Amino acid sequence: MTLEIHDSAAKSQRVFEPRVPGRASIYLCGATVQGAPHIGHLRSALAFDVLTRWLTRSGYRVTTVRNVTDIDDKILAKSAEADWEWWAWAYRFEQEFAAAYRALGVLPPTYEPRATGHITDMIDLIAAIIDRGHAYVGSPGNVYFDVRSLPDYGSLTRQDLSNMSVDEEETEPDKRDPHDFALWKAPKEGEPETAAWDSPWGRGRPGWHIECSAMAGRYLGDAFDIHGGGIDLRFPHHENEQAQSHAAGRDFAKYWMHNAWVTVDGEKMSKSLGNSLIVSEILKTVPAPVLRFALTTVHYRSTVAFSPTTLSEASSNWERLSGFLARASETVGEADAARVASLTADELPTEFREAMDDDLNVSAAMAVIHDHVTKANVALGARDDVAVADAQLTIRAMLDVLGLDPRSEQWLGSSGSSNSDALAVLVQDVLDRRAQARADKDWSLADSLRDTLAEAGIIVEDSADGVRWHVKENS
Repeated sequence: MTLEIHDSAAKSQRVFEPRVPGRASIYLCGATVQGAPHIGHLRSALAFDVLTRWLTRSGYRVTTVRNVTDIDDKILAKSAEADWEWWAWAYRFEQEFAAAYRALGVLPPTYEPRATGHITDMIDLIAAIIDRGHAYVGSPGNVYFDVRSLPDYGSLTRQDLSNMSVDEEETEPDKRDPHDFALWKAPKEGEPETAAWDSPWGRGRPGWHIECSAMAGRYLGDAFDIHGGGIDLRFPHHENEQAQSHAAGRDFAKYWMHNAWVTVDGEKMSKSLGNSLIVSEILKTVPAPVLRFALTTVHYRSTVAFSPTTLSEASSNWERLSGFLARASETVGEADAARVASLTADELPTEFREAMDDDLNVSAAMAVIHDHVTKANVALGARDDVAVADAQLTIRAMLDVLGLDPRSEQWLGSSGSSNSDALAVLVQDVLDRRAQARADKDWSLADSLRDTLAEAGIIVEDSADGVRWHVKENS
């Protein structure tokens, strides 16, 4: 089976056939650095991090571009309210996003351009759109895209223009049509001089949509493979990105991939609901790999229902995986990191490969991983060192595809992982003594050892697949 992905434009699953054989190019809408990153932001970054990892394992040379929007209305408004320079405000939160990406093990993109570094590219693109008859100049400093001039406008989201909503914030009187959108915007009264640039149409700054079209073209060319982002960006942002690029004669993205959002208490995360969860705050009480596990192991097109239960389940799964690998490394030695990294997709279990090739079905992939851990635990108990060593290598490589290898440098050096390893060793010692007591039919001692673990907050579960344990969550 070859990789198939769900193309949001086609609304169907398509075989991934890159424009250049052996290479894959991805543009991902990154952060608008107006405030601190919350788990909704990281949901998108993690989803496409898994895509990058799987494409790499599958033998592709991957180029990923993730932009930083460091100039827009909200940045200007919030920085003014806080009495900060707008560029200092943007840089502050750009660094917070970078820290959150690092904390959750998101691979750095090939390029991470800032919007303010590509003003000349945007001006050139706007000029090309005007020359081709798809944009017009309004009042001095304003340039608008003429949506009715482009026959395929609305094709990404399959909407008819007559049914499209109108952005009430962009109903300027110099527009020809309320659906038209800004490519270049004249400064508003009170905005700082430094937030405007000279252009052929007057001093101003770029519209939000033109930024991504220009940066994608600069780093990936007129045509590239995959454009990704959150599902909430499909309209109007991605629709307008595509329209601008097509209007300039560029093919733009061959495939569109959109991740679903995060819900809290059944509602979509939003600041109006007051339930946005800041990553740095969560990481004060939740180990980073557990948070990554909770956000990564749900299919990217499915909603993540974030709750204490979600974190508890993620923690239990993480403890099981890290516990096995800690015991395996003690028994047969640490797997060679270079070998873990070099295993190709074809060398991984068929069921895992099929799951990942099926539109990155991480839920099915995790089921394969858990099945291998169950069998490997049996091998551990039987002292089958060869089977344990093989399983350790395979399991780590599969987990690395998800960015969740507990023995990787990312997690082994973290306090959460170190604590998990230490706890796993101590718990396993008690479980081994309990197993021996049961073998000796010393039921009193076996029960006493289980009670000791329970008093320490360790829940032990006996099953046909062996003994499992997890840390009881505080209620």
